[in-house]
Amino acid sequence: MKIETLMRIAMIAMVAILAGCGSYYKVTDPASKRMYYTEDVYQERSGAVKFKDAKTGAQVTLPASEVVEVSSDEFKKATAK
Repeated sequence: MKIETLMRIAMIAMVAILAGCGSYYKVTDPASKRMYYTEDVYQERSGAVKFKDAKTGAQVTLPASEVVEVSSDEFKKATAK
């Protein structure tokens, strides 16, 4: 195989591996102090955040929030049913 082909295969493999590495977030509502855990957070133009609560499956929109990335262990402990 040519070196260019091997490099392309290696790059594709790296992208596939990195795509499998997700991020986990703890979202806190400063008004109620309620904490949510999610894998994706979307910020709207207004500054509000939208996400799916991992524990309940509910779609949540918060006008103000504190978002912190957490480890997979913390995420798993917090969302265990």
